[in-house]
Amino acid sequence: MEWSEALFDTISMRSFSNVWYWIAIIVLWSSMSHWVLGVPFDLIMRAKRKGGEAEQDLIDVVRVNVNRVLSIGQTAGSWLLAIVCFTITSLSLLGILYGIELAQAILLMVIPVCGVGILSFYTARKIESDATDVQVLYKMLSTHRLWTQVIGMIAIFITAMYGMYHNLEVPNF
Repeated sequence: MEWSEALFDTISMRSFSNVWYWIAIIVLWSSMSHWVLGVPFDLIMRAKRKGGEAEQDLIDVVRVNVNRVLSIGQTAGSWLLAIVCFTITSLSLLGILYGIELAQAILLMVIPVCGVGILSFYTARKIESDATDVQVLYKMLSTHRLWTQVIGMIAIFITAMYGMYHNLEVPNF
């Protein structure tokens, strides 16, 4: 086997049978679970354990990220929604009507990430209006992380089931 053949086999466009796609799925969902509204989860746990300065750092970082998310939603929300809808529609057409496997694979990554994006905007609005003390903030951030993990588990399960079905149904050329 020549090196070029081995290289192109490694980076093939067959997504569901490619190890790089599954590594990307793992990295995507572990990152989404670790960064809660742009705040690393270890910062949340350290603030909960130690309090004091770590707690104040958490409050400041959450405030900055909540303001950032809400600002993006208020200034570019309509455009962002239009771009996301166009992208999902395009991927759906390419993946479902034309049977392009790469579009199907990306669609199975993008749709759940959009769900987490909506959840992030909802949580940011809730934190801005209802986070009266740090214990409420901890609960909101933990709930957000839990729902992000639930969305991720469901997405990974559906992607794995569809990937196995696709690999069994579509001949490997």
